[in-house]
Amino acid sequence: MTEGPDPTPAEAPEPELKGVDLARRALEEARAAAKASGKSVGQGRRSGTGVRSLRARRRRGWSGPGPDDRDPQPFGALTSALAKQRGWAPKVSEGTVLGRWTQVVGEDIASHAEPTGLRDGILSVSAESTAWATQLRMMQSHILAKIAAAVGDGVVKSLRITGPSAPSWRKGERHVRGRGPRDTYG
Repeated sequence: MTEGPDPTPAEAPEPELKGVDLARRALEEARAAAKASGKSVGQGRRSGTGVRSLRARRRRGWSGPGPDDRDPQPFGALTSALAKQRGWAPKVSEGTVLGRWTQVVGEDIASHAEPTGLRDGILSVSAESTAWATQLRMMQSHILAKIAAAVGDGVVKSLRITGPSAPSWRKGERHVRGRGPRDTYG
């Protein structure tokens, strides 16, 4: 009996690669192809997509000494931007007039008059005396300018200034018609 030549070990079929082994084989082939084309292998990437270029892009995007959107923002600026986005700006302006009356019109006027309401652009102001009500009516354009400077134009269009209310002399079921006492109050 004649036997044929023994099969050589190089001709034996290779086992099928899976998972990590397959990835390792692909990396080795890529390194070999890069080395054959003359590129240096293992020196990092210079194509502009690596970590180094990401840092460079950030560095180029720094804002410098001036203000930038990425800087911490004042709380008031953020709340006013939010109020504009949500459509709350008119109500916030009205609340500013009523809530910060002393800062809006000044200490002198605020010590003698206080706002009582704001509806449809008409601000109702109650003065402590009839003399102050008259004085405020004469200063009406000045007060409106101060309010417009503090909260913007169009929030308050006019003022309705009233003095103190006089006491009622009508007491009881029976009373005499006429003008009543002739005293000024306030």
